[in-house]
Amino acid sequence: MAKFLFKTVRTLIIVLVIVLGLAWAGTIYIHYPNPIQAIRLGLAAPSDTPTLMPADQLPASTTPQVWPVALAGSPGNVDWYGTQVPFSTFLTATHTNAFLIVRNGVITYEWYAKGITPDRRLPSYSVAKTVVAMATGELIKERKLKESDTFVSIFPEFKTGTKFDNITVGELIDMRGGVDVPDDYPTGPQGWGAPIAQMYATTDMTNFIQNHRGMAFTPGTQADYRSVDTQMMGMIIQRVSGMSLSDFVEQHFWNPIGAQYLATWNIDHKGGYEKGYCCFNAAARDYAKLGQLMLNGGSANGTQLIDSSWMKRMTTSVEPMSIGSKGDHWGYGAFVWHPYPDTNLMLGLHDQYVFMVPNTKTVIVKLSDNTQEVDEVETAKVLHTLALTGYLR
Repeated sequence: MAKFLFKTVRTLIIVLVIVLGLAWAGTIYIHYPNPIQAIRLGLAAPSDTPTLMPADQLPASTTPQVWPVALAGSPGNVDWYGTQVPFSTFLTATHTNAFLIVRNGVITYEWYAKGITPDRRLPSYSVAKTVVAMATGELIKERKLKESDTFVSIFPEFKTGTKFDNITVGELIDMRGGVDVPDDYPTGPQGWGAPIAQMYATTDMTNFIQNHRGMAFTPGTQADYRSVDTQMMGMIIQRVSGMSLSDFVEQHFWNPIGAQYLATWNIDHKGGYEKGYCCFNAAARDYAKLGQLMLNGGSANGTQLIDSSWMKRMTTSVEPMSIGSKGDHWGYGAFVWHPYPDTNLMLGLHDQYVFMVPNTKTVIVKLSDNTQEVDEVETAKVLHTLALTGYLR
């Protein structure tokens, strides 16, 4: 009996080793993280993902700027889906990790969930797209890039002889590229075969783009929110500048705005490409500095970092874009949302917001772990009201 058990256990161990070996080899073949890393990434809370993929670093500024603080008390009740609820209920319902209000360049409200500290790097998801827009404008200002340049003029190795070859920089930044990688985010492990999930997990972005050059529509004929457009734009920035996207942003924006903390940007592999459409990770106070940069017309610490003409491009809607789960539309252009005429918004999956209202000189940062279906429209109503009318009881 003991001999039989020993043989059975040995056989099971051998089978398990073979299965794991095949799984390991399979993930290498499809350019995914190894099985253990992939499982951890798939099951992690959004706020835990920055440490689960390789990343480049953006050091804190050599001249870090500390926000002045004049706390004005907690917001009172807010309108949440037509019902007045305590602000704390809103924070809890949307799984908020950090909430920050800056008025006139001063922090007036700052809140962190249990276990979250002010220096904690939290993921931006698509907030990163606006950072890519800033970098695009810098290259255009330096006359190293034009909106009429095509993707394949910079990456001739990706030419297909199809409509893909006609995609321009201007079309990419307005989500008019047409590449057939829709943002249909999957739920559960069964969804990891979706192209958007493949792009998120890939360890070889070049291989991903090489295998996803099919077109959903002719470039420039319509607008559809597709993260692949930003990814391609980030790759352009790296190729044209000769620097990694992280190094370029650190040099032109992160250091000059006086970032107080180290930031990271997840990459496909060491020496590869940043996942430019997402995966920028920073502390709430430094996200607020990016918002303040836009609020100040592209200026920080007496230096014009974003060209005034490009600021106009980023703060002007090109056309409405579908948002939320109820068929709503917001203005959109140059990787920036415009939910209201007086508002600019950097918006990311799982409830990440850098909400800017120039008329009241207000920046609101909300970083969250909201993995449930969320209506960005309702959250934007809350943030807009706080920005316009004040928030004290």
